[in-house]
Amino acid sequence: MALPSGNEPLLAAAPPVPAPVVVVSPQFCAKEVVPLTVTKKVKSLTGGDFTVTDPSGAVVLQFKGSVWSVRNRRVLVDAAGQPILSMHEKVLSMHNRWEVFRGDSSNASDLLFTVKRSTLLQLRTELEVFLAGNNTAQQACDFKLKGSYFDRDCAFYLGDSNTMIAQISRKYTASNVLLGKDTFNVTVFPDVDHVFVAVLVVVLDEVHSRDRNY
Repeated sequence: MALPSGNEPLLAAAPPVPAPVVVVSPQFCAKEVVPLTVTKKVKSLTGGDFTVTDPSGAVVLQFKGSVWSVRNRRVLVDAAGQPILSMHEKVLSMHNRWEVFRGDSSNASDLLFTVKRSTLLQLRTELEVFLAGNNTAQQACDFKLKGSYFDRDCAFYLGDSNTMIAQISRKYTASNVLLGKDTFNVTVFPDVDHVFVAVLVVVLDEVHSRDRNY
């Protein structure tokens, strides 16, 4: 399913998911489509801070961290600056593996989910997500991201099914180019945890940013 190449968020009627997709908290699941904009400051000494805004332009989430540390780490905070999640890149991981923990933590007991490439070499984007309870076996992923990052055409699915839970596209404007920003439109379907989806967008960008740096 190709995404439009325009600059507006996708607000078309979304197919219902079989059951609410709750990963971080039920409070982040809405009964209607949630349109978000994820903006990355490309030219940042911290390696690119990410800001998530709603359709009115209000900041609802921010990712802060640094790629200059031994372990690439970011902390997701809410509009009041309170930590919600922390994400860590696994050192020397061939599949660009990221671990996401509840709060500002790195304890195994706080692990929420793991994200990694499906295969080492890819012509098209494919990331797999394993929830904490499935992190050891990893026989079948809980969620999957498929599409083309460079063609601005990606979607999130329940496991290996065709049930879509969110879509993203990249947005180019003259002001963003001048300000050194990279912007993604995100459409989160009803009853889907929008914080979970926002984290996956950032992981997707981090994985491909590393590709551009090698």
